Amino acid sequence: MPQAGAMAQSSSHPSAVDHKRWQGRRIGITGAQGALGQALSRRFQAQGAHVVGLTHREPPCDAASANTASQSWVQWHCGREQELAPVLAQLDLLVLNHGINPGADQRSLTLNRALEVNAMSSWRLLEHYERIAAELPPGSEPREVWVNTSEAEIQPALSPAYELSKRLLGQLVSLRWSEHQRSPIPTLRLRKLVLGPFRSELNPIGVMSADWVAGQVILQAGLGLPLVIVTPNPLTYLLMPLSELGRAAYNRLISNPPDR
Repeated sequence: MPQAGAMAQSSSHPSAVDHKRWQGRRIGITGAQGALGQALSRRFQAQGAHVVGLTHREPPCDAASANTASQSWVQWHCGREQELAPVLAQLDLLVLNHGINPGADQRSLTLNRALEVNAMSSWRLLEHYERIAAELPPGSEPREVWVNTSEAEIQPALSPAYELSKRLLGQLVSLRWSEHQRSPIPTLRLRKLVLGPFRSELNPIGVMSADWVAGQVILQAGLGLPLVIVTPNPLTYLLMPLSELGRAAYNRLISNPPDR
């Protein structure tokens, strides 16, 4: 695992190893106005990709003057994911990165909102994108979905609503992995991003920079890793793969034969 010194010394430029991989590709990123969304956008653009920012906020009128990295913007709302179908159909990669962190707030309204925004909206977008990929003609270039579940999937985050919602999303992605193994969609690759604390509006005291995390995410994905882990916590590198192995074994044991 890279050490803190390596984080500080890391260049803001993408690795030259895979800098042509995303040339000419269209990439959609939810939560694109957040710290990680903007960092990923800059990294992908530097590799020649066209980045579509998918945002709940009002899209910037002028990306350049707003100091944003996405080249085009689409506003969307939780519960209306189907309206994004025309946009999703044009994407080579969808990064599900949006979320909220209510902190210590445990009111029912807050819990419901966290579950809806952090888990269920990503789940619905994943399902929409799966259907789009399944309808591609044989021999098409595979589409990709990257789902940011966060280290909170297995570690405390001092926010019960955030932890519950991210654990639900992580379990859903693990379940989807198992289904893909039994009934694969040849034109779709699914990756999970398990990220530790990085500096952002949600976590201003994060120990990693969003730009360094974005570089590590793209690097590990370029190596073909389905489980991308970026964190200063060494336990996560041990516990997360073990957790996924346990979930995979459990899902294989109890699952019915695929019906599609």
